[in-house]
Order: sequence, then structure tokens, then C-alpha cells
Amino acid sequence: MSGRNGYFQLINKDDGLYLKIVDAELGGQPVIFDEINRYLSDVKIYDYDKIAVGRALGTIKDIIEVKLTPTLITPQNERFIFDISENRLYVQGRFYPPMNKGTLLSKEDIVQTLTQAGIKYGIDEAAINLFIKDRKYCTDYILAKGAQAVQGKDAVITYHFNTDLSHKPRTNEDGSVDFHHLDTISHCRKGDLLATLVPADPGIPGTDVFGNTIRPNRVVNRVLRHGNNIHVSEDGLQMFSDVDGHVALTDDRVFVSDTYNIPADVGASTGDVDYDGNVLVKGNVLTGYTVKARGDIEVLGVVEGAYLEAGGQIVLRRGMQGMNKGILKANSNIVSKFIENAEVIAGGYVSTESIMHSNVSALGDIIVGGKRGFVSGCKLKSGTMISVKTAGSDMGSATLLEVGIDPRISEEFRELEKELAIMAEEKEKLIQALNMLRKRITPGAPVSKEIREILKQVTQKNVQLEAQTKVKKSRYEALRAQMENNTSGIIKVQDTIHPGTKIVISNVTYYVKDAVQHSRFVRDRADIKIIPY
Repeated sequence: MSGRNGYFQLINKDDGLYLKIVDAELGGQPVIFDEINRYLSDVKIYDYDKIAVGRALGTIKDIIEVKLTPTLITPQNERFIFDISENRLYVQGRFYPPMNKGTLLSKEDIVQTLTQAGIKYGIDEAAINLFIKDRKYCTDYILAKGAQAVQGKDAVITYHFNTDLSHKPRTNEDGSVDFHHLDTISHCRKGDLLATLVPADPGIPGTDVFGNTIRPNRVVNRVLRHGNNIHVSEDGLQMFSDVDGHVALTDDRVFVSDTYNIPADVGASTGDVDYDGNVLVKGNVLTGYTVKARGDIEVLGVVEGAYLEAGGQIVLRRGMQGMNKGILKANSNIVSKFIENAEVIAGGYVSTESIMHSNVSALGDIIVGGKRGFVSGCKLKSGTMISVKTAGSDMGSATLLEVGIDPRISEEFRELEKELAIMAEEKEKLIQALNMLRKRITPGAPVSKEIREILKQVTQKNVQLEAQTKVKKSRYEALRAQMENNTSGIIKVQDTIHPGTKIVISNVTYYVKDAVQHSRFVRDRADIKIIPY
């Protein structure tokens, strides 16, 4: 156990004012000069023998007295100072002994001093009584304590269905996609529990020593949000499906929709299809027709030169022969047996067994596997990874494999490049026009109204063009920096990549001149590096 702290006391004697210093007990804190100096300043003693005090502090053993001044002062009573913590939750006091003929503080004196300073809450009378009973000077006492606010917790919703649409389909032993067990659509039955809510805990307010309320941090309050075919328990804590169907989470809202079944082809007998839920086509989708769904689209047959757009996923069990007209567009994943002569845009990944003469863009991976696993005459753009068995062909058909950049950013970058080139040409034409007009102006001669008007128009157009160019250049440079700084992205070739294939990883380009086998392509600073598969 630590002993008492050292302390000091002023004493009036016949020949002047003295300072008595009592050394600390074992484990206690010694007296320091700064505290003595602060106390003497508080009682308006400024001119005293500081050297003697400093020497006494350095040589003290038990008790030592130092003469400060030859002048006596009015006896000082016992006194204390206090500090309020920055968060206003604690008041810390420190007591100093009275001079000879000075008076002691009472409990009421201490409480009254704190109250007059505005301390209204949490005055610790037990701590004050402890001091009154056993007066320890130059020692810290917690004289008041506020009540700390108890922080609450955000509401938490747990969904009891698959909300991670990045899960990839299973593959058979030969590497082909298992269309019987895609596991990419969350089915539900009537009465299924879809979500549970743990309500927000607002916490408990606290009070500082001045009596002010301390509010806990604001918490996030949530409710179970849903569409049709769903009901919530009376207490609002559980969500259930009212029908058999598919469940999906969109913008923090749960939707259950019955699937719209089309028993045959989408064609003349059905017209275009636009449905709020999921669509299942058991036949083919014929050229020129459209299928749109807020949810998923699944086609058991072949998609021809048609337009398919899904708020969720697109699954083609047989594939797409697009005839240079077909378009697949999904906010999530696209899975197809094959893709030929089509344009494909996926907000998730693309998984197929072959791609020919098509443009395929995906925010996620593009995986071309199965028995064939080849791409030829294509443009493939992935934000993360492209994995193929064979890329290009012996015929040298142009094939582009691009990874590491969000395809939307890449497309915007290239469009800006074209626009800036056009604007530069326009700028050059405007400068030539201005030069020609200036040649028509004779120095010192009046300028005709017609020429002034043309000059005004050309100048205004030039100013507008410069402003537009500045905005587009700023965006162009920002996108270029983003593309150059992004070193992620990988291209995997399980078998062979043929000459004529163009590799782009985060804005770094590599042309394949000789066949490369069993390799991976990654970006290494400003180059593309080939490493074993």
C-alpha cells in the first residue's frame, strides 16, 4: 500500500513567513516546486526565496522549513482547488493545510463551494467524509462523478435466404456447368421465415456533473421492408412468405414473386414479355422478341437474336445464337451453355463453355470452361478475372481480353478519348476561322457589323468549347489515373492463347505474338508478366 503524499504548509513566525515541507511516505508522491509556486501565487505571494525552496526540495528528509519572506501574512484557512474533467464526468479536488491560526474546512464548506461552481450532480459525500476523517493534503480526491451514458446498439436484420449473388455455379467432373444445381436462385415456400429483426437499443442517457443530460450516440433504427406476397408478425420482428416462389433482396427490401411460366417459345404467340418477378421460358426465345424481368430469367431452350434484360440473373440452359442482334443484360450473373454473335452485359459474373464473335462485359469474373472453354473473335472485358481454356485461333481472328477495370469505366474512358479528339479538331477549325477573319480586318479601318457578329459568335463558341474540353479532360485524367493505379486483375489460360490476341490489364497492353500455353497474365508495374498456370 502506498504511503501519504508529501505536502507543505505556511507558518507565520516572529521573524517572518516560513514554508514547512513534509516529505512523502514510502510509495507516496513528493512535493514539487510547481505546485508550491501555484499555491503561493493563489495567496498572492510572488516575491519569495525560490532558490531556498528549490534547495529544500532537493535535500528534504522528513521535515524541513524554509524562510520565504520577513513579512507576515494574514493566516490562511484550509483550502482546496478542483478541476472538472473535459467530458464533465469527474470533479477532482486537492486540499492544502491551513496556516497556524487558520481554520479547517467543514463538509458543508466543501459542498457549498462545489455547488456555487455549478456542480449539481454526483457530489460524492463519502469521499468528502473520508477527507474530513483523515485529511491527506496534496492528494487527489474525486469529489463528484457524473453518470456515463450507456451506448445503444443498431438494429440488426438477419436474412434467412441467399443474398450473396457472387456464388458461382457448380461444375461437373468434366468442367461443364451443372444446370441442374445452379444454386443461384433463392426458392421459398409458403410460410418460410425470410428475415428476423433485432430492434435497435437506444441506450441510456447519462448526466454530467453540471446536471446536463448526456445523450448516447444515435443508433440506426431499421424495419423489415418488403413487397407483396409477404407478411410480418405483429411485433414486427419476423417476416414470412405468403406464397411459393423466389425471394430476393433489392435496396434493403425483400421481394417474393411467383414465377411467370411460359410453356413454349417466346414469339408470335406470346409477344414481348415484361414481368415484375421471375420469368421461366420452357421453349426458345425467337429473333426480334424481348423478355424483361425485374427478377431472374431462365430459358430452357435457345435464345436467338432477341433482347433479354433481367434485374437479377439470366440462365440459358442451352445458350445464345445471337445472329449479331442478340443482347443479354443482367444486373447480376449470366450463365449460358454458349454465346455466339451477341452482346452480353453482366453486373455480376459470366459463366459459359464457349464464346464466339461476341462482346462480353462483366463487373465480376468471366469464366469460359467446360469441355471446350474457348473464345475466338471476341471482346471480353472483366473487372476482376478472365479464365479460359483457349483464346484466339490458328486463323488469327482478333480477340481482346481485358481485366482489372470496371468495364463501364473503360468504356467511358474510350468514349472520352474520341470526344476529346473531335473537340481538338473543332478547336483547330475555330482557330483557323478566327485567323481568317482577322486577316480581313484592315488596321485602322472600321470593322463591319457582319464581321463583328461573326467574330463574336466564333469567339463565344471557342470559349464554350474550351470550357467543355476542360471538364472532359478533368474526367479523362481522373479515369486514366484510376486505371493506371489499379494493378488488380488476372487472365488465366488453361490450354493455349494464340497469336493475334490482345491482352489489356488495367490500361497496360500486351500483344501475343507466339502461342503461349498453361499461363497466367498479371500486371507487373508498367508491364504484363506471364507466369505458369
